[in-house]
Amino acid sequence: METRELRYFVAVAEELHFGRAAQRLGMAQPPLSRAISRLERRLGAKLLDRTSRAVALTEAGSVLLREARAALDAVEAAEQRTRRAALAATGRPGVVLATKAGSSGELLAKLLDTYAAEPDAVAVDLLLCGVGEQERMLRDGRADVALLHLPFDSTAGFDTEELQTESQVVVVPSGHGLTARDQVRMADISELAGLPVARWRHRDGTYPDGPGPEVRDQAQLYQLVALGRACCVVPESVRTQLREDLTAVPVLDAPPVTTVIAWPPHSRSGAVAGLVRAATRLCPS
Repeated sequence: METRELRYFVAVAEELHFGRAAQRLGMAQPPLSRAISRLERRLGAKLLDRTSRAVALTEAGSVLLREARAALDAVEAAEQRTRRAALAATGRPGVVLATKAGSSGELLAKLLDTYAAEPDAVAVDLLLCGVGEQERMLRDGRADVALLHLPFDSTAGFDTEELQTESQVVVVPSGHGLTARDQVRMADISELAGLPVARWRHRDGTYPDGPGPEVRDQAQLYQLVALGRACCVVPESVRTQLREDLTAVPVLDAPPVTTVIAWPPHSRSGAVAGLVRAATRLCPS
């Protein structure tokens, strides 16, 4: 299979609509339909169930979608890392670190300061991204290393080192009655707060079921909480970055959140190795 065919199929499988997929790819619909049909014939597998009203993935199509995404990520990663290696060879070395905007702020600052003090430290380019995006950036080569958060991010296929584990808190508007409590339990949050819990987007782009508003980033989330439209459960370290109109209350039984530094196992970058060493010295296990 060619990468072009995989990109065609992924577009159709994600849009589940040939017209939208063709528009996304910048091509006409008939050649896109023919390309998918040729791919099905060559594989000897029906990838899509088509009707006049809908397009749906078959079981074989679901498998190819998962594998095609991984293959395209690998191709993109090879291109990105090759370009950065070429830059390093010309005397412009650097390392790209991806992390979720608004999370692990204190840990990130200490890590950057610790690494910068190393005699062989290189420039660190920060990619501040949305929820779950740092994992994708690491997989497709836009980042060399990333801070991921378990159990929310997947570390499958990466080498990792644990940096810190912390409890979680529920964030509500300042002055809310819940702030008089020392702690709450997960099952009681919606009832006691009188606010729906905001819903974060999953890695596949979908949202969990529930009455709370859908959120994409920290700024949107905290604005909704401050307006009394939602509450949220977040790692305890976020306390230091909360606005004055927000207050955090410990959640007794919320699952702990573990921050890890992750990198591709095949990485041979000295800068990545140095950044990982600095992180492990900063947070010895």
